[in-house]
Amino acid sequence: MSASKLRHPAVAAPRAIALVAAIEAAGALFLRQFLLAEDGRLVVALLALFGAALVTMQRRPALEARIEAAFADQARFATGLGLVLVLLFPFVLEKSTYALHLLVIGQLYAVLALALNFQLGSANIPNFATGASYGIGAYASALLALNWDVSFWLALPAAAIVATIFGFLLGVPSMRTRDSYLALVTIAFGVVIHQLLNNLEFTGGPNGLVGIPAPELFGHSFAAPLVILGHDLPSQANFYYLSAVLVGIAILFARRVHDSRVGLAWNALRADELAARCQGINATWYKVLAFAVDAFLAGFAGTIYAFYVGFISPDNFTFLVSVTIMTMVIAGGMDNTLGVIVGAFLLTLLPEKLRAFSDYRILFFGVTVIAFLMIRPQGLFPQRLRRYGA
Repeated sequence: MSASKLRHPAVAAPRAIALVAAIEAAGALFLRQFLLAEDGRLVVALLALFGAALVTMQRRPALEARIEAAFADQARFATGLGLVLVLLFPFVLEKSTYALHLLVIGQLYAVLALALNFQLGSANIPNFATGASYGIGAYASALLALNWDVSFWLALPAAAIVATIFGFLLGVPSMRTRDSYLALVTIAFGVVIHQLLNNLEFTGGPNGLVGIPAPELFGHSFAAPLVILGHDLPSQANFYYLSAVLVGIAILFARRVHDSRVGLAWNALRADELAARCQGINATWYKVLAFAVDAFLAGFAGTIYAFYVGFISPDNFTFLVSVTIMTMVIAGGMDNTLGVIVGAFLLTLLPEKLRAFSDYRILFFGVTVIAFLMIRPQGLFPQRLRRYGA
């Protein structure tokens, strides 16, 4: 091997590190400016900048491939830098409670989108009941806390288990249907859950549940401001870090599942269910498992939401929530973890930042989403082919 070839990795590594650092720093700066932007013109300008970046990547696939290679080669550095940016991000938001609130909601929706991605993205199973699982987790944890004084840390896994049981209950009968009929079954399940929450006495009916206590950790209440190294952060920062941990767990879980036999089986079902069955894959079991995994993560997100806002009602978990989550997965890029997370944040922040346009807010929101999908028809970050190594 020549000396030039031996030197090549040493030369390439610093460039890859610099590229990864620049992209992550630019992304963090863009998110900060977008969160703090109050002028409608600035919001539009930032969206135009984001659109220009997407157009550039679409027209220059070599650049996109180079960025992907840099992140793949420097995966540990990218992960470490990302963690640092997540930890430091609340300190650069000028103590804005509104920005922190949007981040908390955005992260919870990112978890919900990742949960649905196991079904819609990995296995091509349409599910309009993720919002219902979200509500089941929220109500189960809230009822445990209010009626039996169960702490948040015990209610969190308990609510996830309850949501998982309902996920199995939905998945088993759903296996008797396919395609659009399966979607109708999940829609019906979501409507039934919403009606039960709205009419049962112990759930509070349409008035919901009030007075859900804030979590406590080592004597620190999450309702109190967070003090780190002498810096005071609003109380929302407690839930920001809590939801960030949940997002991290969901990402790790998604990566592990994607690379496992379960992920392979889901992808096989997505490609050709008949061929997958011929290869010995138990299609029914893996489809029901997808429902359970979706409900499990949604239950976690619902618990954090309930204890964060302190009040929940059936209107928080309508059919529209499930549609929004599905839109996040499709717009972000199905079966792409990064794309799903970006799609979740985009569709969470856009309606809020477009309030400056008053009555035309929903119109601009729809136009923006359509424009991004026209630029990237397969999602902001499209699904990638599996890579197999020796």
